[in-house]
Amino acid sequence: MTALLPAPALAFDGVACVRGGRVLFRGLDFALGSGAAALVTGPNGVGKSSLLRLAAGLLPVFAGRVDRTGTVALADERTALDPALPLAEALLFWSRIDGGTGGRVTAAMGRMDLAHLAEIPVRMLSTGQRKRATLARVIAAAAPIWLLDEPANGLDAASRALLAEAMAEHRRAGGLILAATHQDIGLDDAIELPLAPPPPLADDADPLGLGA
Repeated sequence: MTALLPAPALAFDGVACVRGGRVLFRGLDFALGSGAAALVTGPNGVGKSSLLRLAAGLLPVFAGRVDRTGTVALADERTALDPALPLAEALLFWSRIDGGTGGRVTAAMGRMDLAHLAEIPVRMLSTGQRKRATLARVIAAAAPIWLLDEPANGLDAASRALLAEAMAEHRRAGGLILAATHQDIGLDDAIELPLAPPPPLADDADPLGLGA
């Protein structure tokens, strides 16, 4: 039986993101609750990764508001695991920070078919294995809010199936998922959040289009 997670929530209210003096998006509104999923789509450079980092609280909101209930686990292009450590030990380091135990790590490694690599140093893992290790770190965190940046990159078909199963289990337990991806990752019922470059504005008094 899947253990239930504390009911999470994530909401953007009129959020604008500015990086390097450039408006990536503005006026973004959405709300996600327990069991929900959303896919952030759009071309490269439009702000998909920045949106996830705003959701995680790692970037400041230029305008608007982000409300978050529940802890967050982020998977992006950074593995965030000590390359010198055996995989199980590297995952356990993060699990302990999150208040977890070795049992959580063992279960997460099993979910992503990594148990046979437990004693292998992280630096020796292949690209796909490192991606699965990153996803195992997210699973082991037991955070109700998953933020996934291109989670299927580097994964073969079998590993993508493991990812889809892990996400489905997380949602059944009451967790929510916000993912940025160019690929089909098995979230067919997710709401779509398409991002596009904001149109140019004629009002020089409000060049960012954020209102007075």
